[in-house]
Amino acid sequence: MDITGAVLRTMGTPGPYARTRPLSIEHLELDPPQQDEILVKVTASGICHSDLSVVNGSRPRPMPMLLGHETTGIVQALGPGVEDLKVGQHVTLAFLPRCGKCANCLTGGRLPCTPSSKANQAGTLMNGGIRIHKGPERIYHHVGVSGFATYAVVDRRSAVPVPEELPSAIAAVLGCAVLTGGGAVLNAADPQDGQDVMVIGLGGVGMSALLTAAALGRGRVIGVDRNKDKFNDALGMGATDVYTVDEALSKGIKAPIVIEAAGAPGVLDQAFELTDIGGKTITVGFPDPSVRASLPSSVITGEARTVIGSYLGSAVPAQDLPRYARLWLGGKLPVEKLISNHIRLDDINEAMDDLDRGQALRQIIEFDS
Repeated sequence: MDITGAVLRTMGTPGPYARTRPLSIEHLELDPPQQDEILVKVTASGICHSDLSVVNGSRPRPMPMLLGHETTGIVQALGPGVEDLKVGQHVTLAFLPRCGKCANCLTGGRLPCTPSSKANQAGTLMNGGIRIHKGPERIYHHVGVSGFATYAVVDRRSAVPVPEELPSAIAAVLGCAVLTGGGAVLNAADPQDGQDVMVIGLGGVGMSALLTAAALGRGRVIGVDRNKDKFNDALGMGATDVYTVDEALSKGIKAPIVIEAAGAPGVLDQAFELTDIGGKTITVGFPDPSVRASLPSSVITGEARTVIGSYLGSAVPAQDLPRYARLWLGGKLPVEKLISNHIRLDDINEAMDDLDRGQALRQIIEFDS
């Protein structure tokens, strides 16, 4: 079938992207779903720093690639072997599906699925297939989703059913920002009553962590960012205190749980310094592969510290996404506060600029429903 999507052909194109336009809106061909795959009509996709990381080259992927991974839509067709979904069902797509059989999948979400991770690196679906073409040219899948398009073919395990009454924009944001940031709190940190949570880096993932920590109500929720313009939003999402990193360090502000969601050079070191004795430093930010942290081993030992990496919020999407949907429907997780604006697919390069400049949390591409 014919589809329209945003294709990246070369990584590392310098900005501003509104001028250089690294993402081109192209007419493509999409093969029908094969064994254990489904066809989804995309209704909304959020723009995430992980997309920007492919555009700027800090997260290398095979080219050309149809980007987008924070996506929701409606099932249009079922491939052979898919018996537990129905045409017309609403689903949110998870960019790290789980095979449920490998050793990593048996860790309850702590480690990413091995075959899924390999497929994501290769730009294929989980079975190694590629369903997107432009004539004879193969177009690689972005982490098994490729959601910046009108339709997507994905592995069945990438799709999690969500309630039909969940608005598309909310359902999309749950699939990455909330799954990652919220999971860093619920799964990796697991704060107890009275424990404060500090979040460093108040982008979409960091604000999702802050929202989730505030919803739990265990202790204070401290927002930290270099950009003070984000402080009012953080307070509106439940932060009890807000600081720049320099302010937090100079005032000696510490917390037993510190979540590093910036993914910028040096921030993990700062997050570790702001973690209290016996505390946990949770890192979800994804810096350039060349970035290194320098943590004092004597402090890790002497103060019984723990440093935890949390990829996709240490989540099992099939279990966690319905939980976040219930929280939103129950009025306990106001995810709509993360949404900066709604855009068209044609505006995607300008949206990448806004994200790069820190002027947006989540911009949502709305497709015709």
